[in-house]
Amino acid sequence: MVGEMSEKVEFDNSHGRKLVGDFYPASSGEAVIMCHGFTGDRHEWGKFDKIAEAFNETGFNVLNFDFSGSGESENEAISVEKEIYDLKSAIKFMNGKGLFKIGLFGGSLGGLICLCNSENVGAIVLTAPVTNKKDNYQEERLTSKGFSQLENGNFLYKYGREEEVFRRKIVVDKKFIEERENLNQEELLKNVKCPVFIVHGTEDADIPLQDSENAINHLNEDSRLYVIKGADHDFKNQTDEIADLAMDFFKKHL
Repeated sequence: MVGEMSEKVEFDNSHGRKLVGDFYPASSGEAVIMCHGFTGDRHEWGKFDKIAEAFNETGFNVLNFDFSGSGESENEAISVEKEIYDLKSAIKFMNGKGLFKIGLFGGSLGGLICLCNSENVGAIVLTAPVTNKKDNYQEERLTSKGFSQLENGNFLYKYGREEEVFRRKIVVDKKFIEERENLNQEELLKNVKCPVFIVHGTEDADIPLQDSENAINHLNEDSRLYVIKGADHDFKNQTDEIADLAMDFFKKHL
């Protein structure tokens, strides 16, 4: 659950779709925007709420928002390109509040979206980010995970988990497959000039640790990779540790 320190906000993306978020105000001029992962939402089953509250208690303004087609935001078939523009709209929203000293925090696919919006950003912190292509994405990441293909080529995912989620069905744009299969790590990272802190677990079965080990070689000298032994892709037991690491990095580079 979101604490009393936040207020629910709405703003439009570049396609006129309503995006919903939680804004945690602070008296400082520094801000962090948080980007959730694929098929997730701004709460990430409570993990992002906890991290956002930790950031805010330290003095950061924080925006935690749902990408279009996710959580409480308006319906949209999910694609990398659309989420990139959603984040641009979130940055614009924060700029409208007089906040220009911004850091980005992203998990998994949200990490990729952060890296694609690195211009005019002071620092980026990522957990198990998508930075490289995934071959046979439809078969290995959609069909095998229970996504069904629709008549128009898009994919439908229905939540079967017991945890409470706002959106029970998610639609994934068919072009998402091409975006994931054609992602080039070197091309992605060559224009990222701000410092990046990457956290990755040794037991991640979704995004290879090797991807992050290679990624750090393409980032600037202030960037760091922090490996957590025994952690999986969800970092279920490392939320506090990740929040502390991220806060230290943002304090140093924002």
